Amino acid sequence: MKKLLFILPVLLFTFQSCKKAVETSSEISENLRPEIETKQPQTKLSQTFKDYWYAGEAEITSYKLEQARYGEMRSGNAVLVFVTEDFLPEAQVKADNYNDGNIPILKLNATKKFNTGIYPYSIMQSTFYPVANNQHAIKISASVQEWCGHVYTQLNNRSQFEITSHSYFQGEADQSFKIEKSWTENELWTKLRIDPKTLPVGDIRVVPSLEFTRLKHKDIKAYNAFANMENGTYTLNYPELNRILKINFNAEFPYDILGWEETIQSGFGNAAKTLTTKATKLVTIKSAYWNKNSNDDESLRTTLKLQ
Repeated sequence: MKKLLFILPVLLFTFQSCKKAVETSSEISENLRPEIETKQPQTKLSQTFKDYWYAGEAEITSYKLEQARYGEMRSGNAVLVFVTEDFLPEAQVKADNYNDGNIPILKLNATKKFNTGIYPYSIMQSTFYPVANNQHAIKISASVQEWCGHVYTQLNNRSQFEITSHSYFQGEADQSFKIEKSWTENELWTKLRIDPKTLPVGDIRVVPSLEFTRLKHKDIKAYNAFANMENGTYTLNYPELNRILKINFNAEFPYDILGWEETIQSGFGNAAKTLTTKATKLVTIKSAYWNKNSNDDESLRTTLKLQ
């Protein structure tokens, strides 16, 4: 009966969902890789988790954004959309119908919008992470659009991480390659929402967010990092990249993300300076947003303080 009660909300949601600073040694890092190649025990989902995430709605949170770009701070907004879906493991896309072969996932669509002088930036990252919380994200994608052009990157989790990337920049145009599996920064945001106690800490290897690697033109690969959890803040320090990411979250369920900071070197050459991107939570709503597409529904953007 308990299994049936869990499946019913999954079915309901499926039909209502969218339509089509510490440096580590290389020796330590080498020893860390094998432990996360195989699946870990599944996280037991509480009834509270099921009631919150399988109610046929997405969680939408808006943030005030102060974005570092080209050596200056830019004002904008960010939105995190978390929603549960059924995922097809082979095709690695959202399933239209429920069946036993699907993988239940917690999806994060993370968006940013800000201007650099006359022209706008629009960034979106999507992460598809199993709610079982025992393996890497099945798929991650990112796109960046601005008036100079646009780029798209996708990671598929198969026997290795398969990377496909398209860009208007010389030397980055069309790429397809594979890398060894490791933690990915993108998946850690969704892992946090399921159970922050399962986040990796200490010396680890992490593929930085696809947003960061594309904006900074860095190789998509795992880098040495030091991860720390303290007082509702999860920190990733990448010494090689001169980058520190801090995610602030509610220590109580549903572990909502209160904001984040990303400290990097921004700008060009000798004019580059250390700047910190900051996102501060504005409003959270629960909504079946895929049905909110009439002109009357634009009032919800006012609710989210996005107008």
